[in-house]
Amino acid sequence: MAKIIFNREIDKNIYYLKIAGNYQGLMGQFYMLRGWTTCHPVLGRPFSIFDLDEQAISFIYRVIGEGTQLLSRLRKDDEIELYGPYGRGFPQAKGKIALVGGGVGLAPLYLAARELRKQRSVEAIHTYLGFQENAILIDLFDKVSHRLAIDIGGYISKMVDVNSYDYVFACGPEEMMKAIVEQKKSERPHIFLSLEKRMGCGIGACLSCTCQTSSGNKLTCKEGPVFPGEEIYFE
Repeated sequence: MAKIIFNREIDKNIYYLKIAGNYQGLMGQFYMLRGWTTCHPVLGRPFSIFDLDEQAISFIYRVIGEGTQLLSRLRKDDEIELYGPYGRGFPQAKGKIALVGGGVGLAPLYLAARELRKQRSVEAIHTYLGFQENAILIDLFDKVSHRLAIDIGGYISKMVDVNSYDYVFACGPEEMMKAIVEQKKSERPHIFLSLEKRMGCGIGACLSCTCQTSSGNKLTCKEGPVFPGEEIYFE
């Protein structure tokens, strides 16, 4: 069990959760969180790592069901269970990089930006964030990006010239990620997508997070959540 440092509502039904402790994790990986003592829901909920240091780990989540509703009621010094890190994250990248997030899909991109800024082989990080109504966490992303672009109520994918980058990391609605992949005209850029799927166990045992790829069905929790963009079949 770990203690909560804060669990703030930063926009309507969107929370910023910070938990005390020294945890491990790579950009794009996730943890399973469980913050209730009742028997139901039985399993925890998956959340990408938003930020990480030697003292704490952070997550961004939207309240959309019973599990996240229970999480939103937690306060400072309440106890929470977390397990991880799980999954395959974003690869190391070089050159000019675009980070594209839609809504709470921005969650795995902040740690990615922080880590990429440390790499000498990275020339520039341009972050594109799209929101339905209100922009959130802009001050944090502005500090770790060489350029930050925001769109509210539109389509953030239209602001990204995908083919001008060496790497593109994206997370958000499927329509957004599909539009990013469809822009690609050659081997460059290398596009990697962080998929958002319902998960039961986080370790590949329950088979509830299957996604369709060019090489067959894969488990988002174990073989993802990050996949090369050209591998994903969008409905």
